[in-house]
Amino acid sequence: MDKKKQETRIKEVINSIRPYLVNDGGDVEFVKYEDNIVYIKMMGACSNCNVLDITLKDGIESTIIEEVPEVKEVVNINTVD
Repeated sequence: MDKKKQETRIKEVINSIRPYLVNDGGDVEFVKYEDNIVYIKMMGACSNCNVLDITLKDGIESTIIEEVPEVKEVVNINTVD
């Protein structure tokens, strides 16, 4: 799968996850896909939730990697220095 198709599929997966986050007062925004790493921005209640790491790694990252195996990692830009 080429990078453009990967990025399209990643956005589709994020959009399928979004309703669960919105239901809890949060949201997620796709920022970019570079070097097999997906950069997202967690928003609303998700931006400072105490289970953010679990949501990010066990929820969002695992779902994206399952659908787009080329992805190595998902990074929340809110926590990047």
